[in-house]
Amino acid sequence: MRETDFVSGFAKGLKTIEAFGETRQKLSIAEASKLTGLDRATVRRSLLTLAELGYADYDGKFFTLTPKILRLGHAYLAATPLPTIIQPYLDQLAERAGHNASASVLDGTEVVYIARASQRRVMSINLTPGSRLPAYCASMGRVLLSALPENEARAVLARTELRANTPYTKTDPEELMAEFRRVRDEGYAVIDQELEIGLCSIAVPVTNDRGQTVAAINIGAPAAYVVAADLAERYLPLLRETQAMLRQVLR
Repeated sequence: MRETDFVSGFAKGLKTIEAFGETRQKLSIAEASKLTGLDRATVRRSLLTLAELGYADYDGKFFTLTPKILRLGHAYLAATPLPTIIQPYLDQLAERAGHNASASVLDGTEVVYIARASQRRVMSINLTPGSRLPAYCASMGRVLLSALPENEARAVLARTELRANTPYTKTDPEELMAEFRRVRDEGYAVIDQELEIGLCSIAVPVTNDRGQTVAAINIGAPAAYVVAADLAERYLPLLRETQAMLRQVLR
């Protein structure tokens, strides 16, 4: 892309939108400036523009996003058939497993949920399509990172804040790279309370009929119900059945 093709104002506006999140639903100009690294004047113009267009509300001090912002995410969901194709298979998987089943794609250093079938809530946050989690410590994230060439996976880790969410979280880049190789060889990833205490999950890649990894699916279960060491024996056959069925319908 040529430098003259890059619209910096548009990029700054998108960065301002990304400052909002699960724990940052209301932001002042100063808070948004700190989170984005942009100067206050730029952030102020971006936020006021969002408010003028109906994508944000402003009470004189704090800005909050409005439901209209969902149109941006809906544009992706409407433009790709992947979530629509995967959803009925996830519903069946969750019913057979008796636990939540999800699908996600890789976006930078995070996984983005594109479909979900809930049986029970096992995390402190409510995961829905559009939710994001750090890729390095999520089972679907490790599956998706393992599908990348090693230099690309290392580059993702280099851009990631490798934070210990729990005492079990792997944060050493070399240990994570070794884990990606294991996942690539064995075809699945297991997470044992690395994202949140009490949560275990197992994931496999979703490939199309050309063998390209296009997404990942997982089953999440409470650690009190099933220990991580038993996940593969109990749920991997179900995941692989779903994986095989999706391969036949994804082009």
